[in-house]
Amino acid sequence: MTTIAAPAASRLQRLNVAAAVLHAAQAVGVLLLSNDFALPVSSFFWNREPNGDLDPSRLGRMFDVPVGLAVVGFLALSAVFHAVVSLPPGRRTYLAELAAGRNRFRWVEYSLSSTLMVLLIAMVFGISDIAALLGLAGSNASMILFGWLMETVNEPGRPVRWSPFWFGCIAGIVPWVALAVYMAGPGSDTPRFVYGVFVSLFVFFNLFALVQWLQYRGRETGSGRFADYLVGERAYLVLSLTAKSALAWQVFANTLVV
Repeated sequence: MTTIAAPAASRLQRLNVAAAVLHAAQAVGVLLLSNDFALPVSSFFWNREPNGDLDPSRLGRMFDVPVGLAVVGFLALSAVFHAVVSLPPGRRTYLAELAAGRNRFRWVEYSLSSTLMVLLIAMVFGISDIAALLGLAGSNASMILFGWLMETVNEPGRPVRWSPFWFGCIAGIVPWVALAVYMAGPGSDTPRFVYGVFVSLFVFFNLFALVQWLQYRGRETGSGRFADYLVGERAYLVLSLTAKSALAWQVFANTLVV
């Protein structure tokens, strides 16, 4: 059975410990410094008028989501998962996963944290309808789970099957199309900082896809740095910390300052 060499395992442990500490520290900082700014989640129902016509004006506010707690949520999720893979017995399972050319810890965490990030971005953009938000959450979670499937169906030493990757790209682009419509559509009055959020997070999300493409392209050709699965694992670690930090502090600077 393939195992991870001790120096590589130690380096990964240091990276995961650092990621856990940095995510946790940012979560605590946002929690302590943010205000009570919240965004609404609404519902929409057709309202039948007495004359039989349908009036599309019945929009109801269901509840509010505190933005500070949402930011704390995705930072804390990452901190917890990085801590789990840094400590036994999670570390042993993590290293066994990496030796087999996969990391299911990553995909479980991303399915939760990145979906929360997408929902927060959507709400900052002005998307509040509960059905729309659920649809965006499902699309993003599907993208992440296709990433999981890409790893589980492509065992080392076998021809690469690309269909999960391309299906994930299709699912993953849906939230960004919706955000672009809200950002640039007729009548849009988008705050300037939202453009920065859109561009930076769109780049980061696509870099995750690029890392997976490089990994499996490297496996297919047997060449390139990313043919080593651990190179991709380290790239995912850095990207995850950077993307979450970028969103946290862009939102904090513009909506959560005390």
